[in-house]
Amino acid sequence: MAISIAELIGWLEAWANPAWQESWDNCGWQIEPGVLDQPAQVLVCLTPTLAVMEEALALRGQGVQVNLILAHHPLIFSPLKSVVKGDPVGEMVRLAILRSIGVYSAHTNFDQVQDGTADVLAQLLDLQNPEPVVPTQPGLGYGRVGNLPDPASLQAVLTQIQTLLSPPRLLYSPAANLQQTINRVAVLGGSGASFLEAVAKTGAQAYLTSDCKFHQFQEGRDRHLVLIDAGHYATERPACAKLVERVRQQGAAWVQLSGQDEDFRQFWQSGTGHSGLG
Repeated sequence: MAISIAELIGWLEAWANPAWQESWDNCGWQIEPGVLDQPAQVLVCLTPTLAVMEEALALRGQGVQVNLILAHHPLIFSPLKSVVKGDPVGEMVRLAILRSIGVYSAHTNFDQVQDGTADVLAQLLDLQNPEPVVPTQPGLGYGRVGNLPDPASLQAVLTQIQTLLSPPRLLYSPAANLQQTINRVAVLGGSGASFLEAVAKTGAQAYLTSDCKFHQFQEGRDRHLVLIDAGHYATERPACAKLVERVRQQGAAWVQLSGQDEDFRQFWQSGTGHSGLG
């Protein structure tokens, strides 16, 4: 018998407890339109946008009764002052209630756990004996740091990241020597530049994260750390794919990774007449 949405959320919250979220965060139910007793049919995404909702409704039209959008990013960060048709959040609320599709978010709680955003990046790079960069409780925490299976040049590490994550652009510290040997790497999916000081203390020589600013690349250089920015989407999307596997293992009636998740960024290549995607 397929697991109910209530049972699925119970399992999820035992694994990635919403109580572990940061004070500014908003994990948990974003919209619960009375679907708890239904067999879980889940669309997993990075960001709960109208495009993802439209995808869920299109699947309904194909006979798949999607009743839960399970997202990493919250739909609602700040208290809503109004819910208005045509407003992106208001429209999500309207459609979710009208069509009985719940929206649930696992965000900074999911970042900390085994098979969460950082842990999956460590798995992809095959980091040996990975440990949290900033522990929050035994075995859990933000980021992961570990040794590569074999020392490699920075160029080889960048090539591996490009191959594994397929970011439209891969940024790295401009003063870095591409032939230098990298043994130890830290990773943190999403916006992780604020953890530079903690990463530097781990002995990592390179740090894979995203959303790094001009002066943070300078700070990375000053801390003798090669900062690698692969973009928010590319560094967190793999954990969403892993979440699909885990939800399927729990016995969901149906689960799929969204095909409408968006990077929200295009990179123009001067002189080519097209973007840098693909």
